[in-house]
Amino acid sequence: MEQYSSKSETPKSLMENLLGLLRVRVKRGVNLAVRDVRSSDPYVVLKMGKQKLKTRVIKKDVNPEWNEDITFSVLDPNLPIILIVYDHDTFSKDDKMGDAEFEISPFIEALRTNLTGLPSGTVISRIQPSKENCLADESCITYTSGKVIQDMILRLQNVECGEVEIQLHWIDLPGCKGL
Repeated sequence: MEQYSSKSETPKSLMENLLGLLRVRVKRGVNLAVRDVRSSDPYVVLKMGKQKLKTRVIKKDVNPEWNEDITFSVLDPNLPIILIVYDHDTFSKDDKMGDAEFEISPFIEALRTNLTGLPSGTVISRIQPSKENCLADESCITYTSGKVIQDMILRLQNVECGEVEIQLHWIDLPGCKGL
């Protein structure tokens, strides 16, 4: 009997290459574009590499509160995450309501720092809005209750208005490569 030996196919090798899980909390949208008569039915799609996940649709609201967690398996911390907001339409193709892209590398760098003994609420790093990112405001990476968290307000691009607030949180998995 021939032994199956393709490394890329075995679950064990996935765990060996997996750094951990990135939980993206999609908190809310602010002043999103109107795509229906007086409102929109927005939802968010997040993409990282080949992974693509989405939030639920919130009906008739340009300031939706999702408070929904999306979890990515991180194999390559250099891959950007693309966030796209859509307006759900029943009888036609969903309308795009803007997009944003963000890097997780500053967050990963903060996770790799020795944080032992830091008081809760310590700001590890601050990222300023610039032409190179989609930040609407300063983004802080903080050490809170033993966890590293990054809050971001992303200004949507390719649309007349709108921002999406998100939060990054790391989950270490036993048996994976880790940071």
